[in-house]
Amino acid sequence: MYVDSEVSRLRTVLLHRPGSELARLTPRNNDSLLFDGIPWVSRAQEEHDAFAEALRSRGVEVLHLGDLIAETLTLPEARAELTAGVLSDRRLGDALRATVADYLADLEPARLAEVLIAGLAHEEIKSGGGGLVYEMMDRLDFVIDPLPNLLFTRDSSVWVRDRVAVTSLAMPARRRETTLTHAIYRHHPRFAGTELLFDPSLEHVEGGDVLVLAPQVLAIGVGERTTPAGAERLAQRVIAAGLAHTVLAVPIAQERATMHLDTVCTMVDVDAVVMYPNIAYTLEAWTVTELKVSGPRPFLEAAAEAMGIDRLRVIDTGLDPVTAEREQWDDGNNTLAIAPRLCVAYERNVETNAQLERAGIEVVRISGSELGSGRGGPRCMSCPIERDPL
Repeated sequence: MYVDSEVSRLRTVLLHRPGSELARLTPRNNDSLLFDGIPWVSRAQEEHDAFAEALRSRGVEVLHLGDLIAETLTLPEARAELTAGVLSDRRLGDALRATVADYLADLEPARLAEVLIAGLAHEEIKSGGGGLVYEMMDRLDFVIDPLPNLLFTRDSSVWVRDRVAVTSLAMPARRRETTLTHAIYRHHPRFAGTELLFDPSLEHVEGGDVLVLAPQVLAIGVGERTTPAGAERLAQRVIAAGLAHTVLAVPIAQERATMHLDTVCTMVDVDAVVMYPNIAYTLEAWTVTELKVSGPRPFLEAAAEAMGIDRLRVIDTGLDPVTAEREQWDDGNNTLAIAPRLCVAYERNVETNAQLERAGIEVVRISGSELGSGRGGPRCMSCPIERDPL
């Protein structure tokens, strides 16, 4: 496992094929579960399967999060840890907690993995001991909440060279995601000996805000999901570990459209980014090194200097302000680089993809009409675990 850039040849990636957790979304709960619409589940699965196949056809090993969770749950220590995490929910009360504990104890690993991902509704269990909490719940209320945002594997962990940061997610609807990711990296044989850089108990940092711009250079967006304290903590740790000499802390607007840095900027070549033009030349960065914090200064200027190049080429989202705004909202900036000058993007962002190709970037187009309802593109849906060294 090794990642030292955004664009070098991708060898192994972690995805999550959407499942029953998406079917739990309704107009009653989609806002609290952070989705802008109710996705057509079977179509979302078809789109995701095509995404995974596009990666495999270009030599990328695809790991599925659901499979890793089921395999991890065969280990007693991991099973006890993840079950305890669910049972610690203060909403349950003693009687319902005992009922849920008994229910989970009888499940095979694959079925337990499904419940931990898709959740458990009141109507799916019977409380033998009664209890006020169970009796006062609506039959459609969740005893264990579903995790529809698990689709976006980028956010719950970030690899920096040969170490992984298991992040601390800001939104209540997503916080349990990292208990699953944390257990995989601690217990699954595939990741034996992996050293953790960060853990979910620390200040908020989300993977969509972390760009590995070049070997030894990171950018961390600070906005709706990642706090200044989280960016500082991660910067201190990667610098102290010798994994980076420079970290750029980049303030971004605290808005739904710009929830992460990778919603406005992703890399498509060693010296090129696709970037939302409305903010490309106004974005600033604070530079963090071992000795000091300095700035702010223009992000593109600070990034180029830290990366040791003359300048970063900017490829605009869209062609005009209206198209740019529409395609930024539809994740036109959220590309996944498979190799230098080769990236995956949603097909619906026609003008941005044309801009990329005019700039010499090959675009692998995928459908995202249903996948995009959670406001995430190919980069959001993928956690690179291994790339060739740049």
